[in-house]
Amino acid sequence: MAWLLVVVAGLLETGFAVCLKLSHGFTRLWPTVAFCIFALGSFGLLTLSLRKLDVGPAYAVWTGIGAAGTAIYGMIFFDDLVSTLKIVSISLVIIGVIGLQLSGSQH
Repeated sequence: MAWLLVVVAGLLETGFAVCLKLSHGFTRLWPTVAFCIFALGSFGLLTLSLRKLDVGPAYAVWTGIGAAGTAIYGMIFFDDLVSTLKIVSISLVIIGVIGLQLSGSQH
C-alpha cells in the first residue's frame, strides 16, 4: 500500500509541475489553485508513505515518476522537443523507478 501512495504522489507531482507552467508565475488563478491542490496531495501522500518506506528509494521513485510524467506530458501537450535521446532517457528513468520500487524495503 505504501508504494501505491508513492506512485499516486508521483502522478500528482506531474500535475503540480504542469500547473506550475500553466500558472505563468502564479499570475493565473485556477492553475495556481490546481498547483496548490496537486502539491499538497503529492507531498501529503509521500509523507504518509514514508511511515513504511525507506526515504531514499521512495523519494527517488516519487521524483522519477514526476520527472518522466512531466516530460512526457510536455511532449504530448506543450509541443516540447521529441528526440530519440529524450525518449531513451525517459525510458531509463522509468526503468530506474521500477528497479527502485522493487528494491524498496518496508519496515
